[in-house]
Amino acid sequence: MVGPSSSHTAGACRLGLLARGLVGGTPERARVELHGSFARTGEGHGTDKAIVGGLMGFRPDDERLRTALEIAEKEGLDYRFEKTTLDEGSHPNTVRITLDRGDRQASMTGSSLGAGRVLVTDIDGFPVEFTGNHYTIVLVAEDVRGSIARIAALIADEGLNIATLKLTRKQRGGDAFMVIEIDEEPGEQVRDSIRALPWVRWAFRLDKVSA
Repeated sequence: MVGPSSSHTAGACRLGLLARGLVGGTPERARVELHGSFARTGEGHGTDKAIVGGLMGFRPDDERLRTALEIAEKEGLDYRFEKTTLDEGSHPNTVRITLDRGDRQASMTGSSLGAGRVLVTDIDGFPVEFTGNHYTIVLVAEDVRGSIARIAALIADEGLNIATLKLTRKQRGGDAFMVIEIDEEPGEQVRDSIRALPWVRWAFRLDKVSA
């Protein structure tokens, strides 16, 4: 990894990488809200460079992290950092990232837990819990009967094995948020097949970001 801190740089970079996947690539605009220790000491530990580097697809061991802010400005990534206070009980190393790319906007909250480990706890207002230790598909769909079975069948048809599948909904019959962790890397075909289902609003693949 590029130092100095596994929490403030490696973990922060991995959070940027996961957020990037929610808009399908490098965003055009990014609002990064730092909480707790991230807000107090993040700049000195390179947290700002690490998150922006992750948003551009740099991995924690990429030497370009050292100059990520300069690279972002050259490539037209409009970013801004803010210090904030999130909900009581939030981990000290927590960030909320809001991104725009084309007509897609996404928001993600995640924490760096130490030793480069991360935990995502919110996407677009839906409570979630995943670590980036697997390849992941995230999607929002209407809460209709048979939707989980149909999506699971599409994944199985591609020869992929589901590690975990978690569904969150705000109310019966409303939108449901699904997080599917997969042992193997899913190709664009499985993502596109899920997107083509009439009740699916959007679906994205997230890279495996752990070492």
